[in-house]
Amino acid sequence: MTNSIIRRVIVLGAISMLSLLTVQTYWVLRTWDLQEQEFNRKVYQALLDASRNLAQATLFELPNQNLIEQLYSNYYVVNVDNDFDPKTLEFYLQRAFESQGLHEDFQYGIFDCSSKQMVTGKTIKYRKTTPFAAVELQQDEALPPHTRTELNYYYGVRFPSKNANILSNMWIVVAFTALMLVTLAFFIYTMFVILRQKQLSELQRDFINNMTHEFKTPISTINISTDVFLQNEKVRDDPRLNRYSGIIKEQVLRLNTQVEKVLQLAKIERDKIELNIEELDLHELIKGVQPSIEMKVREKEGGQLLLDLPATNTLVMADRLHLTNILHNLVDNGVKYSKNAPEIRIGLKNEGKSVILTVEDHGIGIPKEHLKRVFDKFYRVPTGNVHNVKGFGLGLYYVKTMCKEHKWKLDIRSEVGKGTTVEIRMPQERG
Repeated sequence: MTNSIIRRVIVLGAISMLSLLTVQTYWVLRTWDLQEQEFNRKVYQALLDASRNLAQATLFELPNQNLIEQLYSNYYVVNVDNDFDPKTLEFYLQRAFESQGLHEDFQYGIFDCSSKQMVTGKTIKYRKTTPFAAVELQQDEALPPHTRTELNYYYGVRFPSKNANILSNMWIVVAFTALMLVTLAFFIYTMFVILRQKQLSELQRDFINNMTHEFKTPISTINISTDVFLQNEKVRDDPRLNRYSGIIKEQVLRLNTQVEKVLQLAKIERDKIELNIEELDLHELIKGVQPSIEMKVREKEGGQLLLDLPATNTLVMADRLHLTNILHNLVDNGVKYSKNAPEIRIGLKNEGKSVILTVEDHGIGIPKEHLKRVFDKFYRVPTGNVHNVKGFGLGLYYVKTMCKEHKWKLDIRSEVGKGTTVEIRMPQERG
């Protein structure tokens, strides 16, 4: 995964999570506000009903203005402007709260004109079995008096657990908020893991790059030494020495090819690929590389290279070097995975505004469950403990990378025991 992709994932993920957090915060605050408004409405209505009943029972009239005032979020003062009995007030308060569905613990106190303090206070606790039970207020729980000193007869009601009860009524919103916070934590952890894996991947890539660069010097030395050895007349005259020298030369060249492939892919991953795009005639290109490809196919006795090129319009825009490498890699795979004499077929055909290049073999085939992963870097189809086919699993990854850079569509079909067909669809911009 490239640095730009990781940056995009982190930025887009952070924006998404921030958006979700913003929306969720808005709904939490909105729900809280609605719950509080509903709570205040019920309290106002209950206090109004209780005060009216109290006035009727005590035979006085309530003031027309400023009857109920909310001093704090959970504290309300009711100015009845007349003397009244505390027990009667307690009875009507309990009945009014019950009728409004306010099953909340509450405290009430009555203002004493002589001491200018709230007295005769009680805590009324709601219980399901016995709806309300009264407990005398402690001195440190006394309700504060109203700031308006001109008031003489009023009482105050406080709900000590108001916020907790509103929160309990929002349990669904709270649950979703908790889930969202868990998701946010998981996202942060995932980003940490991705960055950690990226760091380890870069360390691994640097190690492989350094290792392959170190291989270049001894490979070159062995190659030169082998050439000198092969030119010696005594070695040429000795069939046994000549054969072993040829094996050394062949294996050194093979090792050098694999090292070059690793270095080439490392360069592709490290730098932005710069393609030298030009108009190419696929028919001419295939004919041009036919001799070298044919040599690979005929390395195994009885190998055949078949060309099926009925396409009439074969002009495409491509990088000659990389397209040639794609052909060599696909033919290489076909040869490696053929048990007997390889039979490789290269085809070209026109379809709509595209030309389709196919490389087909009659090898061992690929099981269906592995088809999706054969283009992954370093991936090789499992063969148990048998490793007859050599390589690093980079050839098809290179093919996929180059097709992606050219914006070509790559497809693979395979059947176990019957062979594999790789198809590249190349749009024709001109022709």
